[in-house]
Amino acid sequence: MRGFVGGVLTGLALPALVFGGGVAARAAAPAGADKCAALWVSPSGNDAAAGTERKPWKTVEHARDSLRSQQVGRDCQPVVNLKAGTYQVDKTITFDDRDSGVVYRSVDGPGKAVFEAGREVTGWTPYKDGIFKAPVDVSQPFYSLYVDGKRATTARYPNRQSDDAWAPYLRSTLFDPTKEAVHDQLGFNAGDIDPSWDLRLGTSWPAQVTVWSGGSWSWFTDTIPMLDINFTKKRTTLVYPARYGFINSGGGSRYFVQNSLSLLDQAGEYYLDYPAKTLYYKPAGGTMDGVHVLRPTQTQVFSLAGASPNRRVEDLTLDGLTIQDTDFMDWYRYGWNGTGDSGIKHKYPKYDTQIELPRNRWGAITLTNTRGVKLTRLHIRQTGFTAIELLFANERTTVSDSLLEHLGNDGIKVEGGWPGEGDVAHSNTFTNNYIHHIGELVAGDSAGVEIMNSGRNEISHTVVEHGARYGISIESRPEIPNADNYTGGNTVEFVRLSHLAQDSGDTGPFYAYGVRNEPPYTPDAAVSQLIVDDANADPSMPDAKPYGVHMDFGGCGFAFSDIKVTNTESDPYHGPSAGPCDTFANVSWEAGFDDSRMQYDQIGVLPSFPYEKP
Repeated sequence: MRGFVGGVLTGLALPALVFGGGVAARAAAPAGADKCAALWVSPSGNDAAAGTERKPWKTVEHARDSLRSQQVGRDCQPVVNLKAGTYQVDKTITFDDRDSGVVYRSVDGPGKAVFEAGREVTGWTPYKDGIFKAPVDVSQPFYSLYVDGKRATTARYPNRQSDDAWAPYLRSTLFDPTKEAVHDQLGFNAGDIDPSWDLRLGTSWPAQVTVWSGGSWSWFTDTIPMLDINFTKKRTTLVYPARYGFINSGGGSRYFVQNSLSLLDQAGEYYLDYPAKTLYYKPAGGTMDGVHVLRPTQTQVFSLAGASPNRRVEDLTLDGLTIQDTDFMDWYRYGWNGTGDSGIKHKYPKYDTQIELPRNRWGAITLTNTRGVKLTRLHIRQTGFTAIELLFANERTTVSDSLLEHLGNDGIKVEGGWPGEGDVAHSNTFTNNYIHHIGELVAGDSAGVEIMNSGRNEISHTVVEHGARYGISIESRPEIPNADNYTGGNTVEFVRLSHLAQDSGDTGPFYAYGVRNEPPYTPDAAVSQLIVDDANADPSMPDAKPYGVHMDFGGCGFAFSDIKVTNTESDPYHGPSAGPCDTFANVSWEAGFDDSRMQYDQIGVLPSFPYEKP
């Protein structure tokens, strides 16, 4: 490091140790680190200290700012060693292009440096009916809660049948024959919503509905505050429009009501009365003794954002960190409702309907305008939304050897730019990752790995299990010509997808849409050594039953080889409406499948995976 002076250890090379089961005494130093400074940070450190192993700093931000001030040269790779312990995150930690080339690593082994986005809630006193309450003097509300390492359930009706299921639901009705297409008025049956409930309608903190909008379409879930209710007409008006109307020829939409103290009647549920700054929770054991409750303070823990695609964060590494207990949002809907609704002129404005609203483009780690970033040996758990979001211009990202679990939305999401406006998101590698329990707050359209308008990516040696919808989803738009569509050339190999499509329809654990939309359909994407098992939806799900592999409109240009699909509610493979446009070699839905060609010892995470598998 050019010009770096004062109190840090230079030329420090740490011994390489073999990791096993997620435990190691000391992480090996990255190659090239012996030419540079080694900086040290500890939760018990002091930012006025020297930043050495014996006198570490306290915060990552101080280490970052110290490196910036010394004008790091590219011939040097500084290493910031993060000692084991809990780093409280009360503000998103940001990196920009000035921070390129730096390694931030958990020096005591993977998962040992814990970045905690929650704050403990104390001062519990009995309320009534086994419910306890505590004061929460916070300036901003929170939209999720974590109790003893698990996500609590917002008080709802009807009560969920288990921690792993979203059902049961109510079903919307057509309260007026002229209102079938409305997106903001939901009809209900007599008795479904009790007039005695305190729903706080018309206030700044009302009850909400979480709904699979679209009637018999079960594709997206919206969580939207309620505005008012008319018990004579049996309809409630919502503050914001849902993705789709609530009725179609197949019937009404499944939904539940949440966020009311009147609904708090089941152990594991909570309600935040934000205007009164009071939190209510019903513990399973009838006491709060020994119960550890955390309220999230942040939606994002790390943001890596270059100023532009021409000024990127490059070659920054996050290694071995645990990130946990991030927040959700006040309301959620997937995408704009109509073509061009973004208000920005684009070559293909229909793509507006295919992507997240700008307010929802983030993860616990968010990358924007990066190149060569490495996210390795991470443990990301209990997120309010997506774990890792790659937004717009990101190339050569690596996410590897990581455990992502109990996620509000997606595990890894790649969202490139608009079609036809520059191929800025490509050549990323996602390998040796275990992703499970996805979409816990956004059941609709959740995926373990979702790739949007991005090509030449690799997904390998990966497990995705337990979710309402997709395991892997690769998408763009079906009206986009191949020349302007950047979603080709993706590779999927040695992957297991299990216990998915559990609550949605017209789907499959492996899904593609709008990838190759016109002939010739010469394959440029490859899927091999893939296992799909258990795609069975909740009995209440009214849509087309899930497939194993669902190649929707434009799901063309894929070469499938050595694929085994078992235990699916509908067909193991469903092809695009364009007709045969994919190729097959040794797939279980065709005669002559040879199971001996499956490389079971390579499918899923490898023996080198650094965490205990769930």
